[in-house]
Amino acid sequence: MSKTPSCLLRLLRGALRQRVCTVYIIGFKFTCLISVMIYWHVVGEPKDQEQLYTLPVDISCPRWAPPTSPSSTLPPGNIFFLETSDRISPNFLFTCSVESAARAHPESRVVVLMKGLPGSNASLPRHLGLSLLGCFPNVQLLRLDLEELFRDTPLAAWYASGRRRWEPYLLPVLSDASRLALLWKFGGIYLDTDFIVLKSLRNLSNALGTQSRYVLNGAFLAFQRRHEFLALCMRDFVAHYNSWVWGHQGPQLLTRVFKKWCSIRSLDESQACRGVTTLPSQAFYPVPWQNWKKYFEDISPEELPRLLGATYAVHVWNKKSQGTRLQATSRALLAQLQARYCPTTHEAMRMGL
Repeated sequence: MSKTPSCLLRLLRGALRQRVCTVYIIGFKFTCLISVMIYWHVVGEPKDQEQLYTLPVDISCPRWAPPTSPSSTLPPGNIFFLETSDRISPNFLFTCSVESAARAHPESRVVVLMKGLPGSNASLPRHLGLSLLGCFPNVQLLRLDLEELFRDTPLAAWYASGRRRWEPYLLPVLSDASRLALLWKFGGIYLDTDFIVLKSLRNLSNALGTQSRYVLNGAFLAFQRRHEFLALCMRDFVAHYNSWVWGHQGPQLLTRVFKKWCSIRSLDESQACRGVTTLPSQAFYPVPWQNWKKYFEDISPEELPRLLGATYAVHVWNKKSQGTRLQATSRALLAQLQARYCPTTHEAMRMGL
């Protein structure tokens, strides 16, 4: 039998009261740490911000409608947004993302899947964000059923086994998994809810964006239905699952799968292979996440074409920027983008709703 370590023997010889106090203090600190992590990774934004976006108000919608009626089924080519938490009160950045996509794609159906929405027979809650989204006839709100979404995909068993397990990045990981399954099943375009779409994305297929020279990012994805690259991503998701490392199931997954897909060791070696294309950072991430404050700095309107001339949609890095105050009437870059590409949302912000 191995000897008990000397440090453990010294601890055991301590007074009973001291041991009890030490265990209590450690347990209390650990409980506080877990509580804080759960709050920020599950609850999210502070409650005072949440109240700003749940006002039961009616709004006046603009006289705008797409020239054609979107299909009532789920054909390839839809534009998807996901909300994997139970929130049903989209904030202004969320509604701006959806509005800008709807305006840039009047011929397409923009589908917003929200886990917290009631069943099909129940009426929608009265929230400002939902009212804003209701202004656009090519936007459709649907309830997100994760069990149904993952059924018949490589992610089904993973989701079933982990439903009762606590994880530090549960919502981001669920979002990473959901977008893969969604596009694999239906095909189309996926966007995070902190994008502002500047122009049509319909000419992009089997493509994703480059965040930096080392990392790809899945905040934008465009793929055909049942594409093998997405199937490989889902299999890698399960085989190398690690929920304790931020981005391991998201940007890092896409990066390592693309390298395997192309048989390369560095992203510099290839931007396209076997029918999958990685677009340059300027296409979706013209402002790196390290410089996210640039969106809240004043900029002259004349600078916009130079900064965003090669950009399809702007990623605002909400994980970093959430809680930052923005004056809707300012000359800040984000305010100018909102005024131009999501004017209905911007008007609501300007009126202080």
